[in-house]
Amino acid sequence: MTMETLEFQAEARQLLQLMVHSIYSNKDIFLRELISNASDALDKLRLAKLQDGLEADTSDLHIEIEVDAEARTLIVRDNGIGMTRDEVVELIGTIAKSGTAELLGKLKEAKESPELIGQFGVGFYSTFMVADKVTLVTHKAGTEGHGTRWESAGEGTFTIDDAPDAPVGTTITLHLRPKDEDDALYDYTDEWKIKEIVKRYSDFISFPIRKVSSDGEAETLNSMKALWARPRSEVTDEEYHQFYRHISHDWTDPLEIINMKAEGTFEYEALLFIPARAPHDLFQRDARRGLQLYVKRVFIMDDSKELIPDYLRFVKGVVDAADLSLNISREILQQDRHIQMIRRRLVKKVLSTIKDLMSSSPEKYATFWREFGRAVKEGLLAEPDNHKPILEIASFATTALTTDGGSEPTTLAAYVERMKEGQEEIYFLTGESRSQVENSPHMEAFQAEGYEVLILTDPVDEVWVDVVPEFDGKKLRSIARGTVDLKKDEEEKQPEGDFGPLLGFLTEKLDERVKEVRLSHRLTTSAACLVSDSDDITPALEKMYRAMGQEGPRVKRILELNPNHPLVAGLRSAHERKADDPALPDTAELLYGTALLAEGGDLDDPARFAKLLADRLAQTV
Repeated sequence: MTMETLEFQAEARQLLQLMVHSIYSNKDIFLRELISNASDALDKLRLAKLQDGLEADTSDLHIEIEVDAEARTLIVRDNGIGMTRDEVVELIGTIAKSGTAELLGKLKEAKESPELIGQFGVGFYSTFMVADKVTLVTHKAGTEGHGTRWESAGEGTFTIDDAPDAPVGTTITLHLRPKDEDDALYDYTDEWKIKEIVKRYSDFISFPIRKVSSDGEAETLNSMKALWARPRSEVTDEEYHQFYRHISHDWTDPLEIINMKAEGTFEYEALLFIPARAPHDLFQRDARRGLQLYVKRVFIMDDSKELIPDYLRFVKGVVDAADLSLNISREILQQDRHIQMIRRRLVKKVLSTIKDLMSSSPEKYATFWREFGRAVKEGLLAEPDNHKPILEIASFATTALTTDGGSEPTTLAAYVERMKEGQEEIYFLTGESRSQVENSPHMEAFQAEGYEVLILTDPVDEVWVDVVPEFDGKKLRSIARGTVDLKKDEEEKQPEGDFGPLLGFLTEKLDERVKEVRLSHRLTTSAACLVSDSDDITPALEKMYRAMGQEGPRVKRILELNPNHPLVAGLRSAHERKADDPALPDTAELLYGTALLAEGGDLDDPARFAKLLADRLAQTV
């Protein structure tokens, strides 16, 4: 094929401009990103030989760095998997990745955070922070014929051409800009500077990183020691943090480091990290997740989902098993009993570590739950056997106030300790927001009687509360379901007999909307509220199912009336005076509509409700 000049994708052009005109202070990370990409290419080649039978020489997989001070060039070379022409265009000419807009926005805002480049998987572009021209020559392993040559000056276009003599692997040549220390642009042909960057960012890379001198001599710059195989006492926090950055592309130091080692009939080592912030794609279905799997120090898989459940998908790290086959497949992993055993132990260790944080480092725990609590609660649906340990580390918003009058999340254990004498259930209410829940009519009697209520506003809360029956022997109870009677004094209770005819009338007139109309013991100031039967699904859950295309029959609810409210008392009197008054059915519909709106529900016919309300208001003017 002949040479082509192609345009970068629009988002790629924006990213390039940010790099070319970069004012970021830490430009050293470009080399970290190139070495990381080269390491990935070496892993992929070795994996292709193990699992796919690719004929390739993997006896000396390595990364080379070569500089020419006179020509002002820096070369990073690997003998890994390489790329085809189409792959070069796809991987470098475009950013085919979700979250691109978010990436660009964050890069523009965070002028001191070039590490976001790596987090979003486009680290190659960081080369344009230090180079005014970049050349890439590559040849895909297992393919016949020529390789591919790519070149760009970081403007709107790039050229791509054949490279007839390209060896298998990838060579990237950076034509460096002049040194400018005022702009944090160092001399990247300086041998000392190269060694410093490799030692700081890439010492743990499992392949040799060699500095090649002009006379052909090669010096290995990294130790290649597997951090997970070294005692924690021999590894500094900075080494752990650099390794975490390498595998996660997250520049923020991890919240917690977890070391594990199992010996005996089945041996494995694990090094796990709990991040300090949620990744941008935590709730995206197509996000990459899972742990890195090694067998006897040989990289096998980058995203083994079989090693960690989806609700702990934010955990990063490495598992190195001693007794697995090197050519193990994903299908075998799903059934392998050793993998299942490792998974159970990893989950147990992660959950116990989080529980320890609650007492040893409350601030760290608060950060963890703020960032990942919503994901962790998914485990209450996925793993019934782990209900107890998950509930023990969970925190929930609550109506209880702190000593200074504020409100902080509470654990279920703390809630149980504060329960009133004689209280046998843990009360909660779900909703879309804290303010909606706090202002719900269902709260009125509980606030008046001083009962604490948990405020659950995450979408997953609507689901897990139906599958978790209790905590510490105390049943979880929605205050918007079933009957509620907090009054202990029988004399305070309103006899239903006085309202019997009205309740029957309203039940008949609202038959298409409600299954029953009854008096309420949960209301103190509102006229009415809607209640679900104990075994019925909530309106929010019903709405979620419809949004997922699972249309089912609409569940009728119960309309509860406050017998002490002037509107309800007046309605009873009006019904007693003239039961066939044509205005009463409209009043019943308005009463139902206001109860629905009060809980944040949606009216079936907003225009009709507005007309009824306007007509009724007009009569009072």
